[in-house]
Amino acid sequence: MTSSDHWDRFRRLRCDLPALGFSIDASRMELDEPFLARLAAPLARAFAAMKALEGGAIANPDEQRMVGHYWLRAPALAPGAELRAAIEAALAAVKKFAGDVHAARVRPEKAARFTRLLCVGIGGSALGPMFVAEALGQPGRDQLAPHFLDNTDPDGFARVLARLGPALGETLVVITSKSGGTPETRNGMLAVAAAFRLAGLSFARHAVAVTQAGSALDRRAEADGWLARFPMWDWVGGRTSELSVVGLLPAALQGLDIDGLLGGAAGMDEATRIADAFRNPAALLALSWYQATGGVGGKAMVVLPYKDSLLLLSRYLQQLVMESLGKRLDLTGHRVDQGLTVYGNKGSTDQHAYVQQLRDGLPGFFATFVRVLEPGGEPLEVEPGVTAGDYLHGLLLGTRAALFENGRASLTLTVPRVDARTVGALIALFERAVGLYASLIGVNAYHQPGVEAGKKAATALLTLQGKVLAALTPEPRDAPAIAAAAGTPDDVEAVFLLLEHLAASGRARAEGVGPAARFARR
Repeated sequence: MTSSDHWDRFRRLRCDLPALGFSIDASRMELDEPFLARLAAPLARAFAAMKALEGGAIANPDEQRMVGHYWLRAPALAPGAELRAAIEAALAAVKKFAGDVHAARVRPEKAARFTRLLCVGIGGSALGPMFVAEALGQPGRDQLAPHFLDNTDPDGFARVLARLGPALGETLVVITSKSGGTPETRNGMLAVAAAFRLAGLSFARHAVAVTQAGSALDRRAEADGWLARFPMWDWVGGRTSELSVVGLLPAALQGLDIDGLLGGAAGMDEATRIADAFRNPAALLALSWYQATGGVGGKAMVVLPYKDSLLLLSRYLQQLVMESLGKRLDLTGHRVDQGLTVYGNKGSTDQHAYVQQLRDGLPGFFATFVRVLEPGGEPLEVEPGVTAGDYLHGLLLGTRAALFENGRASLTLTVPRVDARTVGALIALFERAVGLYASLIGVNAYHQPGVEAGKKAATALLTLQGKVLAALTPEPRDAPAIAAAAGTPDDVEAVFLLLEHLAASGRARAEGVGPAARFARR
């Protein structure tokens, strides 16, 4: 291909959105005319499905739910005045509460004002807020400095609480759980409440709930007199909840521009409603994913943002993409084992890590570069006429070229800067691309049966742990004997693993190591 051919292809397969200062370049993906012609009809059906989704069609047949995250940044699209009013009222409540906290009209029990924010959640209730906090936060200048508990790890609890230290009394805690029964979030809440009690403080005087009306968490917050309660809705899934109260409340409390987030997302939504693959950046993404992976997840997507503040973008996209697309069955009930693997870190750090393999090793991937035009920071020259930002930009273009020279495909997203409007646009772009791609491959992007299966298995194992504890005696016995005594003779491996855990946590006594060990009551 000549340089002239490259330029012509670049111009044809680059989609520019002047209103957002955004572009996507798919010229280094293997999109050709026969492929685009073959996908024209499926793409038209995907556009129609997306239009129906925005109109309020039942998109999650497992639970008979609508999927309405697009209404969050355009309430006028919501099917019905009641939904529209609920969205607008929630946003107004978020702004008012954040303003009251910043002005110290809402204050801690024994301090002049809140200075720290602790968000307790899991999955979409944590990954979205963490990504936005990292991307847009200004350490030392944020209204409230953010911290997160996003697991049920006791060491993790201790580390975050130690970072807060004496500032616990100036900490506002936001507990986010749709049902109030999610174990990771519940356990984090209990650990934080215990820390407040130990410090002689009222947890309720520092706590806020984001939950579904009438949930266990909602009832607890009301009964205990928490500072505030905010809504979650069953028509917003966790992985698409960042622009609901789930993400907007922490962002507003941190002092970030939530109107900019919503405005950027609304602008991208508008651009991605265009039924033209070359003018619709989400369609261009979805088609590129399909071509690169054969429509069966045959390659991974490596996300390479060349900006430190976008470090958590790949983690955020892992959930959005992999939980949405990783499905065993298609819409007709046939087994398809679909998905799209996502990983990444940031440039140019990755060039000193796994880019060597991307360039010269296994070809099972395509790259997605995120190019930020404005360097930010100080324009310090590290060489005559060359800044550190010039180096970063040069390393991005160089890596892109090096991959292309060896037949490695890539997409490049270009944004003007990392601000609220850009971050909102990125969130909306990938949400829409996931929805369109799911339609192309015939899976339901809006349910997660595998996640529920894991939760049920964990619950069963905790029930088994109780039986194992009850079966322990002062006399040491091996795992098969304890499994039989617990009434689960066919679950010896699980019983042994539980016994190892119980011994390590001081609730059982172990003699020996490994499968030959014997266990007794402590």
